[in-house]
Amino acid sequence: MADLIYEVKDHLARITMNRPEHLNCFSEEMIRLWTAALEDIRDRDDIYAVLLSGNGKAFCAGGDVKAMAAGDGFFESHDDITSTALARKNSLWKGIQRIPLILEEIDKPVIAKIHGAAVGAGLDMALMCDVRIASDTATLSESYFNAGIVPGDGGAFFLPRLVGRDKALDMFWTARVLKGEEAERIGLVTRTVAADQLDDYVENYMHKLLEAPQQAMRLTKRAIYQSEQSTLRSSLDMVSSFMGIVTELDDYRTRTAALVERLNKKSEKK
Repeated sequence: MADLIYEVKDHLARITMNRPEHLNCFSEEMIRLWTAALEDIRDRDDIYAVLLSGNGKAFCAGGDVKAMAAGDGFFESHDDITSTALARKNSLWKGIQRIPLILEEIDKPVIAKIHGAAVGAGLDMALMCDVRIASDTATLSESYFNAGIVPGDGGAFFLPRLVGRDKALDMFWTARVLKGEEAERIGLVTRTVAADQLDDYVENYMHKLLEAPQQAMRLTKRAIYQSEQSTLRSSLDMVSSFMGIVTELDDYRTRTAALVERLNKKSEKK
């Protein structure tokens, strides 16, 4: 089996990390397949939502330290890790760093389902998603210092935006492990669910996204992300344009008509 499984069915794209015997630690193949999957998702109109998960006992334990030492993992070849700092930098840029850059171009909702360990770059892959739903038994940690390295995939960008600068530094500096409920409390994950209910909860969540007004959902995501880097005036100008677009669509007409019908029925009952 491939190190990463990519499937599309009924408008839902599933990306599943598939190295369960290695707790889904990254491999060169996994990163390459992941990048290709995201490019396909970005370019297809028939995909409405994306679910990221891991096979086996863990979500993802990040970089494979043994493989990294042998020239795999984050780096593309043995030459990259044993030659120069520039080669290692370029290897990251051409490899794992492509993932957040392509995700930035995807307006469809991307959801991470987290169970077991989500460690280092594995945790960061979840942080790059729009929503993180974790089991209450999940364990999350920014473990880079254990290997004497820095977060080379984008964790230093995403983590402080979710939990704040001080909590991000604390997580990196101490490499402490957080459980699901604490992770939700500080904003690291969106929601925690009992482990035996995680699969059903996430499937129901994805179904709601698939049933949502698709263009409105994508434009709302774009508005939120772009507003983080713009002024109030620019944000309001952008969303007024988006409102003009969505009110031209069939989704708007059918949904508002259905709302009016429900309101009329309530009025008749009074």
